[in-house]
Amino acid sequence: MSSELPVQRQLDAYNARDLHRFIAEYTDDVQVFRPPATHPVLSGKAAMAEHYAAHRFNLPGLHAELVSRMVLGYKVIDHERIVGVGEGTMDAAAVYEVRDGLICTVWFFNAQ
Repeated sequence: MSSELPVQRQLDAYNARDLHRFIAEYTDDVQVFRPPATHPVLSGKAAMAEHYAAHRFNLPGLHAELVSRMVLGYKVIDHERIVGVGEGTMDAAAVYEVRDGLICTVWFFNAQ
């Protein structure tokens, strides 16, 4: 299975604001990091679902455009352009680590 498939499915679910489909692409023990922090900002599927329900999927203008993607084995690196979170447009890089067909770790980098 390609590492790209679960990443694309979660992006499609994100844009549809479909929490059930979105969270299904992650492992139960997923860890989400926002470098330079060395500790995860979210740990576990339940915490991730709660965060996205309360802080993302309730935003009517939410949309992430895939600008570019690179696949390096079990890591997928997306450059995303996000609207609907705060003012204006936000560019971000997301590095997804995929194991056994599910996303197990994510690192989000936002342009400052």
